[in-house]
Amino acid sequence: MVQIDTKKLQNKVKEMYKAVAENPQGKFHFEMGRALAEKLGYPKADLDRIPTASTESFAGVGYHFDMADIKPGETVLDLGSGSGMDTFIAGLKTGSDGKVVGLDMTDEQLSKAEELKNQAGFSNIIFKKGYIETLPEEKEIFDVVISNGVINLSAEKEKVFQEIARVLKKGGRLAISDIVTEKQLTEKIVCDIDIWASCIGGAAQEDTYKQYIQNAGLEIKKVRKNSQYSFLSKSAQGATRDFGVKSISLLAKKE
Repeated sequence: MVQIDTKKLQNKVKEMYKAVAENPQGKFHFEMGRALAEKLGYPKADLDRIPTASTESFAGVGYHFDMADIKPGETVLDLGSGSGMDTFIAGLKTGSDGKVVGLDMTDEQLSKAEELKNQAGFSNIIFKKGYIETLPEEKEIFDVVISNGVINLSAEKEKVFQEIARVLKKGGRLAISDIVTEKQLTEKIVCDIDIWASCIGGAAQEDTYKQYIQNAGLEIKKVRKNSQYSFLSKSAQGATRDFGVKSISLLAKKE
């Protein structure tokens, strides 16, 4: 098992997504913005109803709101909420009787999301600072947990899914999009913090990723490959070709 300096990784990821928040027009390994969201399947009607600046910093890897099937009045947790695009969309779906918590570890993303929330008047949304490996929430309080392109960034994925299972109500749903691989990545790639922070080096083999979810007590109901998603840089495209790095969306339930 390759050992990763988790603190160094977290700092690198924070640095990367600070740039995503403050300079969404910058150059990254991945696509960003509204054009990406529409390509992945986000309805234009939903995107039109949320703050524009949140879509500019969108760096997700798939669409899973159809799987999540969020209903009015439900409670939702968005892991790695960034500038808030998915959190705001979840807020539209829960309505004023529901509640959405956006959790992120990057101060600049949280600050931007909070400002946009206040400007747009989303009273059913709360943004919190926290880490997905140790969720600052009570057990069994959420109907739905969502996340987009974030869990691959964690060096402790098993712990993440255990925490998700802990905070989900019985019958609750996990609907996520993330990066996985068809082949095991080499130690050289896994140990490269820069590649990890770009959503590649931390990607688990798909079967291993699914096993983590099942080990946490969640039953996988649906998996979909997001063929619309692709990386931009040559190094990222090379990893895609050599190791089958790809985006999937997945629905699991806590029975």
